[in-house]
This record gives sequence, structure tokens and C-alpha cells, in this order.
Amino acid sequence: MSAARKHTALPKAQILIEALPWLTRHNGKTVVIKFGGNAMIDEELKAAFAQDVVFLRHAGLKPVVVHGGGPQISAQLDKQGLVSEFKAGLRVTTPEAMDVVRMVLAGQVQRELVGLLNQHGPLAVGMTGEDAHTITATQHRPMIDGTAVDIGRVGEITAIDTGAIQALLDDGRIPVISSIARSAEDNHVYNVNADTAAAALAAALDAETLMVLTDVEGLYEDWPNSDDVISRLTATELEKLLPDLSSGMVPKMQGCLHAVRNGVETARVIDGRVQHSILLEIFTDEGIGTMVVPDAAPAAPHDAEGES
Repeated sequence: MSAARKHTALPKAQILIEALPWLTRHNGKTVVIKFGGNAMIDEELKAAFAQDVVFLRHAGLKPVVVHGGGPQISAQLDKQGLVSEFKAGLRVTTPEAMDVVRMVLAGQVQRELVGLLNQHGPLAVGMTGEDAHTITATQHRPMIDGTAVDIGRVGEITAIDTGAIQALLDDGRIPVISSIARSAEDNHVYNVNADTAAAALAAALDAETLMVLTDVEGLYEDWPNSDDVISRLTATELEKLLPDLSSGMVPKMQGCLHAVRNGVETARVIDGRVQHSILLEIFTDEGIGTMVVPDAAPAAPHDAEGES
């Protein structure tokens, strides 16, 4: 090999070496990834997401993917002539609408994601929160003007059983989980917020990391006056910010808060519009997005493999 050819290959080696400390740190650890936003719709981003998750698996991590499917659900409800009504920011989910939700999540979004992952080997296994009582829920009744309101089949998580997921991880598989659950009280199936489900699963699995893909760069310091992203904050700092966050960010950041207060070492909100954002966050010194850590977390150098 000529000196010139050796030289042009060198940056590849430097990139791999930069990943070494993070490979060592994350080896054998569980990471729960909430798949959503534009990454769920754009074909190139979907393919890059699948590559990232398979890379994590081959790099010695144990990825678990949790997904919702708001845009796909809305499109299918429209197609079937079912009108979506919203109360307290939540979709009123009739039994008929719940049939559509279940069909879209488990039969469309999950199937496509499993297919993308399995282009790289027999790795992904699709399941829903109903399977093996993985997620149990009760009916969620939001308070509107001081009164609990019935919004149909929208669920609030009451219990998590990680047995089936853990068995898949122990077998080297990648679980892909749709955020629907069954109630132990009335045996109905409920639609559960996917951000909330991912956070609850991360805590129950003793995951090292929760990663939430979204359509913004992270949590902004002073939106809309500035687009500076907060790279790192503690659980208490996040809790103080929650009342002022935009409605779309609230379940994501509440999920991050729940995760780090229940044993997860770091929770990150990252920009799913950036190809390979998961790898950039986990395996580079720069990292991207916003990372939430427990209050007691020491400020280690680049604490975070992933701090911006």
C-alpha cells in the first residue's frame, strides 16, 4: 500500500478509535430508543435508524425500540372516515378508533420497522405491550376544569413485566414494541403514549440509557428567542423547566425525568432528522442533543458520551 493510500484511510481509523471509550463503557448495557417524529416517515432516515440500531447490537449493546405512530394513525382514521377529536391535548379514542390504532401500530409501523432491521440479519422481533402482559394500563381520565373526563381507550401505565423483552435480549434479539397495553380491570386494549411507555420500560429494564428521537435539536434554552440547545441538565433543573415547555415536548421530557429518577443513568432527546443521530450521540466525543442526568450525577469529562 502506498503512503498516500495509507494516509487517506487514516481518518477512518481515527473515527473508530474515538468510539473506543464509548464502546467499552456501553458494552452489555441496555439502551431503550423511542422511535418517532420525522425519522418515522422519511425513507432515508428510517433506513439510517435501522442501521444505527443494528450497529448498536453488533457493538455489544442491547437495544430495545419503542414506537408510536401518530401521523399514520391519523391518516388511517381519515381514510376510514373516523373523525379525530382532541381533549386536553389527547386524541379521544373510541373502540372503533382503537381497532385502527392497534392495526396501524402492530400491523403497519411495527412490521415495517422489523423488516428494515431484519435486512441486516435475523435480529428484530415485533411485539406489543399486550404480549406477555408487558405493559398493563388503566383508563386515563384527564382533568378538565376540575372534572375527570372520559376520552375513551387512552391508557395510563400501571405495571410493566419485562420478562418477554429480557428473554429476547438474552437471545441476542432486538425487541420492537408497539405502545399499546391491556387493562387487568376491564380487559380492554388501550393506546399508551409512546414516550411514556419508552421511559417506563427503560426504568423497568434497568437500562443505562433512554434515547428519544424528536423533530428538534434538543431542549432549547430560551425558545423562541434563541435556538441554543441545553446540552446537559439534572433532573431537578428539568423539573423546574417543565411548566414552560411546549406541549409536544412535555411527555418526552417527563419521560426523561421519570427514567433518570428510576435508575436510568442518562436520558437523551436527540434530533431524529439528522441521519445516524443515535451513533453520533453514543459514540462520539461531541454528541448531539440534550442529556438529562440524575441529580447526584458527577460532572465527569464529557459526562456523557454524548454531551454537546
